Amino acid sequence: MDPLRATTTSNALADFVATSLDSVLAAEEDPAEAAVDLFRRTAESVPAYRAFLGENGLDPSSVRTPQDFVRVPPMTKQNYVQRYPLAARCREGGLDACDMIAVSSGSTGTPTFWPRSVHDECVVARRFEQIFADAFRAEERRTLAVVCFALGTWVGGMYTTNACRLLSTRGYPLTVVTPGNVKDEILRVLRDLAPAFEQVVLLGYPPFLKDALEFARARGLDVAPLGLKCVMAGEVFSESWRELLLERMGATSACYATASMYGTADGGVLAVETPLSVAVRRQLAARPDLSRELFGESRLPTLVQYEPRARYFEAVDGRLLFSSDGGVPLVRYAILDQGGVFAHDDLLGKLGTAGLDPYAELDGERGARRLPFVFVFGRSDFTVSFYGANVYPENVSVGLEADGVHEFLSGKFVMEVVEGGEAPPCLALTVELSPGEASTDERTTLVARSVLSALLRLNSEFSSYVPVERRTPSVTLLPAGEPTFFPVGVKHRYTRKPEAL
Repeated sequence: MDPLRATTTSNALADFVATSLDSVLAAEEDPAEAAVDLFRRTAESVPAYRAFLGENGLDPSSVRTPQDFVRVPPMTKQNYVQRYPLAARCREGGLDACDMIAVSSGSTGTPTFWPRSVHDECVVARRFEQIFADAFRAEERRTLAVVCFALGTWVGGMYTTNACRLLSTRGYPLTVVTPGNVKDEILRVLRDLAPAFEQVVLLGYPPFLKDALEFARARGLDVAPLGLKCVMAGEVFSESWRELLLERMGATSACYATASMYGTADGGVLAVETPLSVAVRRQLAARPDLSRELFGESRLPTLVQYEPRARYFEAVDGRLLFSSDGGVPLVRYAILDQGGVFAHDDLLGKLGTAGLDPYAELDGERGARRLPFVFVFGRSDFTVSFYGANVYPENVSVGLEADGVHEFLSGKFVMEVVEGGEAPPCLALTVELSPGEASTDERTTLVARSVLSALLRLNSEFSSYVPVERRTPSVTLLPAGEPTFFPVGVKHRYTRKPEAL
């Protein structure tokens, strides 16, 4: 039995969900042709898009082929979303076809409204189904999905809740509970409700899930018997961080116990980690030279697979564009993430030439889908420049996750270049301690040495450009939840603009 075709319950909603979930994959249209069709329909039915094309001097009738499609001007939040009224960006100039509105996080500016319909959620639910079926075998195990994203208008919590509930209409023995990002409520669910299920899936922001598990452990709860799995979204993390999470979960299989989603409020879930992509990434983590050759950076990106007929990706000058239908159709939308795409066979061929075999980490063919890959670094404004070297949060994270330091750290930090006055520039790191831990001179020195070791190993620019006497970062350890750097309940930012001394 194909796990993605679990038997649906016999009601109208189940029939609608089943049809919506399968419609994209049932289409035989070439993905590039499907993108052209989306462009055509959007130009015909969305008033703001017609105006946008006119202002950019493009006649929609001139775009007939995938070769023509590359001439379509990319959308951005600045040149499209913020310039045209919300209703004008919807089909037929109205919100009538949309039954729910979500709000973006506002991490780069004012929060934005994103309307959608239940059909849009069905398409996104397909990505959740990939994870729950391929990695977690949820079609054959009684599963409790614990939504740990913030609830309310923000996109993560409600979108995740709705997608998981749609899966239950497909016949999955899946129950959803929504404690949100309240640790006491999550602990109550894990202690009192979770033992009634064969496995428990926590869905949330990566650092928060790790914090929640440590919170549970500190209160005496052994989570190992619960069969924990984790689905994450929101940021890039290292493979050493994944190992720490597995240890907190009491799990051993990275490929079949964890998955990350690449998603946005703008387009929903765009792509997901699969057992195959996790296996590839884990092998590349041990080969930073090959990773740099493949991805062009001294850091390991998120590596996910996508369905090109649902979310059509392009890479232009190192930036990702995607096209997707929805309440607000998006055509060649530039979300400002750095990254690129690989055809399935191209990436696997390069790995084989280098002597790597990701299938060795898999359970047969389970989770080995022949879908293209997209790699994502995130936005370049999350890096800092130090003596001309780009210093990435991902590099620093590896240093904080090393043995001897991760035991007393939460994993959160803020990095900045402090310069000005008579003193030379300094790479400054403010690092959050785990709850109950204290700062000491010995610990500060250990953290600085561990981060330096990671930077020298992973970042060739850092080791080449930064003078030896300036390489060791200045580290400050602060208590958990310190309000200036680590406020509770908001999305964490890992970088700050340079400040004067």
